[in-house]
Amino acid sequence: MHAASGSSRITVERADLTSDASLALITSLNAELGAMYSEPGANHFRLDPEEVTGGRGAFLVVYREGTPVGCGALRLLDPETAELKRMYVAPELRGTGLGRRLVAVLESEARALGVRRLVLETGVRQAAALALYRVTGFRPIPLYGEYCLSPDTSVCLGKEL
Repeated sequence: MHAASGSSRITVERADLTSDASLALITSLNAELGAMYSEPGANHFRLDPEEVTGGRGAFLVVYREGTPVGCGALRLLDPETAELKRMYVAPELRGTGLGRRLVAVLESEARALGVRRLVLETGVRQAAALALYRVTGFRPIPLYGEYCLSPDTSVCLGKEL
């Protein structure tokens, strides 16, 4: 999962959800989302470590020159469907292709688990995320699961693999 990008060395690696790098990225993501969506019930931060290990999913960290700059998770919802969660790229690096690379690696992880369909939730105010998912082939789907409780702020998307 190593690749060079321009003059920067970019790697995408599996990580423990509770590692220092993972926790720092998730803290940044939570702070950004908490500031963007102050409505009660608008944020869906829960992801348990056991959901992304042992053949049930994966948690990945993107490194640029050895520095963690992004993350994303994949968790199985059923044997053929997985959900992308906790997607984040540092704001100053958005639009540089790191998000597309992360989605591609997560799709590979999903295929390796036998997944045929990916779904995700993002927020109505997250223009960069919506653009990323559109360019990587995700299309609108009905709200599902806990996201049905936040119809004013949630957008659900899906993609066949």
